Amino acid sequence: MNASAGRVTSEHREHAYRDRTRTTEELRALAEAGAAAVGSGTNVEASAAEVVAWVAENFGVRAAAVACSMADAVLPHLVSQSLPGVDVLFLDTGYHFLETRITRDEVARSLDVTVVDVLPEQTVAQQDAEYGAELFARDPGLCCALRKVAPLKKALAGYEVWFTGVRRDEAPTRTGTPLIQWDERHGLVKVNPLAAWSFDELLDYASAHAVPLNLLLSNGYPSIGCEPCTRQVAPGEDPRSGRWAGLAKTECGIHL
Repeated sequence: MNASAGRVTSEHREHAYRDRTRTTEELRALAEAGAAAVGSGTNVEASAAEVVAWVAENFGVRAAAVACSMADAVLPHLVSQSLPGVDVLFLDTGYHFLETRITRDEVARSLDVTVVDVLPEQTVAQQDAEYGAELFARDPGLCCALRKVAPLKKALAGYEVWFTGVRRDEAPTRTGTPLIQWDERHGLVKVNPLAAWSFDELLDYASAHAVPLNLLLSNGYPSIGCEPCTRQVAPGEDPRSGRWAGLAKTECGIHL
């Protein structure tokens, strides 16, 4: 375990426990039942708290994980109200802003969660040695695959359900995001309790509950990724327009 309270590495978590008990068919059926139970995609959708409560009723805390980029800690806080001690997966790409790392440490310190640092197979230096420096500039798709997509897939292997903070208002590619769905790529239930929220609602929740926020949010970064691939966003621009600006890329590949 790391020196910081409430933090472990993904390697430690892999050996701590992996108690997946349901079959793929059972999990798929649960995802379908959950989507119906919360009215996903209808005009009478359940609230974010009700969505999390459904997960708590149907899964134990050890079966659940929260993916968090540390732009804010709203999702970890919300989930921990029903699933205290839940694992919060942080993709430690090696390219994060200092502000993002500070937020991660504050989340581990102040919330009833366990932050799990999910590490790529290679350090940045090792990747540079194999692929050349600044792969993110030459082939951002491959860089994301190596440092985000593959590590997350490995980290999720032992869970039955995972939470994401994807919101429909973030980008055109996310407008159809359901509250609960079957995640074919990872073979588990995917839950997006904040899908219907606006950015202002996110900030309101953070303020009301004194939830840690990344300082970059108030400095023109409504969507925060790796430092080399993220720029400030002008007022009125798409919130995710600062990600991979100037490139034909809008997603890292995790939510495709």
